Amino acid sequence: MLKRLPDDAVAGLGQDPRVADLKRLKALALGLLMAMLSGFLISHWQGGQGGWAWVAAFCEAAAIGALADWFAVTALFRRPLGLAIPHTAIIPANKDRIAESLGDFISHHFLRPEMLTARLAEQDLAARLGDWLSEPERARKVATLARTWAIQGLAFLDEESVRKELHAYVAGQLQRWNGAGAVGDLLVRLTEGDRHQAVLDDGLLWLGRRLNHDKVKARASRLIVGHLRANWPRLSSALGLFRPLDSLGDGLAERLASEILAELQAILVDPEHRVRQDYEVLLAGYIQRLRFDPALGAWVARLKQGMVDHPALRDYVEGLWTHLQASLRKDLERDDSALVGHLQRQLEALGRSLASNPELRAALNHHLLDGMAGMSNDLGGDLARHIARTVKAWPDDFLVTQVELGIGRDLQFIRFNGTLVGGLIGLALHAMTTWMGS
Repeated sequence: MLKRLPDDAVAGLGQDPRVADLKRLKALALGLLMAMLSGFLISHWQGGQGGWAWVAAFCEAAAIGALADWFAVTALFRRPLGLAIPHTAIIPANKDRIAESLGDFISHHFLRPEMLTARLAEQDLAARLGDWLSEPERARKVATLARTWAIQGLAFLDEESVRKELHAYVAGQLQRWNGAGAVGDLLVRLTEGDRHQAVLDDGLLWLGRRLNHDKVKARASRLIVGHLRANWPRLSSALGLFRPLDSLGDGLAERLASEILAELQAILVDPEHRVRQDYEVLLAGYIQRLRFDPALGAWVARLKQGMVDHPALRDYVEGLWTHLQASLRKDLERDDSALVGHLQRQLEALGRSLASNPELRAALNHHLLDGMAGMSNDLGGDLARHIARTVKAWPDDFLVTQVELGIGRDLQFIRFNGTLVGGLIGLALHAMTTWMGS
């Protein structure tokens, strides 16, 4: 199957001004050859004596030179007169080798890391970037371009398939999460440096403050009185003869609060208190169970799976993403977008920092050059292969046309020069033979 270029590539050749120029020069070279052949024939028709001998010598040698150069130039691109002469049509016959050589040449001579980084190091890219970003209008254009990309990205992420993938990702992360082990590890971290005792102290202090509050005492008093009246009505009536039950409840609540506060204070000041020891044992037991008890681990796994399967999770994820997406889009579509304005200010600040901070420029240049060197290593071989594949895929006629348009104009001048030099050599040889014969 013959390879064929796209129609737009073929149409582009017809619009290339080099095509007409090359045709014109080819016509001139051919016309010059015809002129020399005509001169040679006319001079011989006139007898080839006297002045006509000099014309014949010039035209004969010039025609030979022109024909030889025509053959040499034509043999580069195609077979002269369609004849299968060895070592002709050199470019199409060696297209694959030329493609490989071209790719290797560009890769090794233009993308070698040391050459590329040396050239870029001379440019001080960080300083140029700083100067460029220091202009507010340029920073605004970059921020605006980023806004366009962000809006397009949000439009892509609004697809139903993307929403499903987001839910699947969240659900998958939850399923892979070892909840029991994670809580156990968290409790281990909590116990390091007796931090769990500090947590207990904070809890006891909070409880003490709550119990010492008048509203809590009043509520405790009401509960005590209500309990007495509900469960011991006769006793409540008898006690009411000596002292109002509300007053009695207030006293009991105050006494109860005082006793509890005293006990809390005892726990707070005694690091070896029994409650602390029981708390230590209880926490250590939970850590062991969470990390090693299969039954508790299975219970946590069932709880986690219930969360994963619950429709509320999907609704929450989709609702969260919808709200976030709507907020981002609303801001980005405004002319005075807060995000775009913030990005523009940050870009301008970066430009000013690069302009005034040599150390920052040096660090950025170092990272840029390292990145360029890595990219040249990675892309050099790929680029060479891409160039080779592209050139190999070209039809022979297209390759020949491209090369001929590139250097064919100069090759036609070689034909002109060959005609002229050949003619001068013919004159010189004729002069020599004339002198030798005289």
